[in-house]
Amino acid sequence: MKRRLVPAIAGVAASAVVLFALPLGVVLQRSYRDEELLRLQRDTVAATRGIDLTATGGDPVELPPARDQLAIYNSAGVLIAGRGSKRADDAARVALRTRRPTGVVAGGRLEVAVPLLTGERVTGVVRAERGQAGVDRRTHRAWLALAGLAAGVVALGVIAALALGRRLSRPLESLAGAARRVGEGDFAARAAPTGLSEIDDVGAALNSSSRRIDELVNRERAFSADASHQLRTPLAALRLELEGLALEPEPPAGLSAALTQVDRLQGTIETLLAVARGTPSGQQRTDLATVVRELETRWHGALAAEGRPLRVRVKVEPAVVAMSSAVLGEIAEVLMQNAHVHGAGAVSVTVRQLGDALALEVSDRGSGFGADHEGAFARGAGEGHGIGLALARSLAHAEGARLQITRVGPEPTVALLVPPAQNGASPSSMDSDGIDA
Repeated sequence: MKRRLVPAIAGVAASAVVLFALPLGVVLQRSYRDEELLRLQRDTVAATRGIDLTATGGDPVELPPARDQLAIYNSAGVLIAGRGSKRADDAARVALRTRRPTGVVAGGRLEVAVPLLTGERVTGVVRAERGQAGVDRRTHRAWLALAGLAAGVVALGVIAALALGRRLSRPLESLAGAARRVGEGDFAARAAPTGLSEIDDVGAALNSSSRRIDELVNRERAFSADASHQLRTPLAALRLELEGLALEPEPPAGLSAALTQVDRLQGTIETLLAVARGTPSGQQRTDLATVVRELETRWHGALAAEGRPLRVRVKVEPAVVAMSSAVLGEIAEVLMQNAHVHGAGAVSVTVRQLGDALALEVSDRGSGFGADHEGAFARGAGEGHGIGLALARSLAHAEGARLQITRVGPEPTVALLVPPAQNGASPSSMDSDGIDA
């Protein structure tokens, strides 16, 4: 705001000064010239008192001492004394005709003609000429004064603009800081009143919204805690039942797989609750290669039973990312489940470099997602994909990662893009692909 306000006010001040100072300077120049012309006329009138053209005896006409160039013409307009043209110029002729003093500016010099009167009769005219050096000096000083005044006005305008900019920007910066804290999860942040009604209205709306969000988040967290308690209790009972069956002489078939699923369900609940509560993952570092190998161990048998190969490729190693291992494992499970249920043929899991991120890609030989591939991430939409991919994308965003479809189909590919750990080892090789339609 300050960067825009200061030039705007300075420009307005400068424009106002120019519009005022230029005409004033011109008026002052003309005024000084008219004053000097009037002074020359007064001096010339005073000089005429010592000039007598009625003297007889052929004596030459004597000019009075003066600092100006004087010339005396008789009533016929002929030069009889002084320096000037032999015939009277326009100013002298006008003075002879009108019997009144006249003054003009010609050729950058001041010219005055004063008639000589004897009784009621015009006997001649005195013409005086003076340079404009005095007028120019006064005009120059006036322009300098106007320039200084203009600079002072513009400087005051800039100072006022800076003060006004600070006055307006401080409340906005405070409001932006409060909004930033709310965006970072500090719902107790409030915008302080500023005394500016428009900004205070925005602050009041922000405070009201943060209070409502705080209430909503608190209700969600309370529900998550209650749901956690209600889910953990039956899971614990189920685990006890299964472990009791394991103590029998002949445990039922599939008991080990059931216990594994209970463990996975327990881990899923803990991961989702941690994300829902906003529990920070801190500076956790997870090796994508380890996650992929664990994924291969869990899914190889299920896919092989359907005659579908599972191919795992790790193109960068070590592939250490800044992400919670529990959340990363949950997202990987969702991607494998999606390829297993909605895909077809062989399933490929690849870890590689994709731009400035490490990518965990899961692809299969199915037909793909169709035209509206982003609908697969909508809850309850996406051609029967349910909420799995939507949940996986939410988990990825919560950890600062991205989940996107890099190949729509056929043979679709879903990629999890995770920022590498800052102090992790550099990948040994790099690939870069775009999105294939």
